[in-house]
Amino acid sequence: MSRPRCERCLRPQDHCLCSLIPHLDSRTRVLVLQHASETTHALNTARFVALGLANAQLRVGEVFEDLADLLATPGYRPVILFPGDGAEALSAYGDAQDTPLLLIVPDGTWRKARKLLYLNPLLQALPRVTLGQVTPSRYRLRKAPEPGALSTIEAVVQALNALEAPECFDPLLQPFEALIEGQIAAMGRETFQRNHGQDQ
Repeated sequence: MSRPRCERCLRPQDHCLCSLIPHLDSRTRVLVLQHASETTHALNTARFVALGLANAQLRVGEVFEDLADLLATPGYRPVILFPGDGAEALSAYGDAQDTPLLLIVPDGTWRKARKLLYLNPLLQALPRVTLGQVTPSRYRLRKAPEPGALSTIEAVVQALNALEAPECFDPLLQPFEALIEGQIAAMGRETFQRNHGQDQ
């Protein structure tokens, strides 16, 4: 018998994190495209992005039939947060006249994120942006596939902090931090330290 779950954050009710999820406004619109296999992952951070940002949306799937409509959201310039040749480092908006970005964020392993691009050619055609200065990940439960790798929520927060400085979007990380701490507590500090070689 499965444990009852919170209908909002989808966590088990006795581990609900809704009280830690902020409600933040942003000039940038964020669209997270989540690979379907990520939805049941215990450390699914994309949902917190959609719940914590008023101007964010989460879509789940592999092929997004209405992608053209999503990219045509009036008043925004669509870009994809994905490294690659020609990717431009994000920097703060120049002034109030700058067209705000529609920041497309693929959510999944690198292999699955690349698959999302492959299956949705409109994504491949978008200008690519990347993070200039990357703060080290707080995702202490996964070995990063490469230096500078971040969880989806960390990437979104760092992107918004760069674009909308001096506004700070770090409060969006509160449920993520609690999620990590809960997982560490569940496995035991000793096991965590043995398997991950660190403790905090």
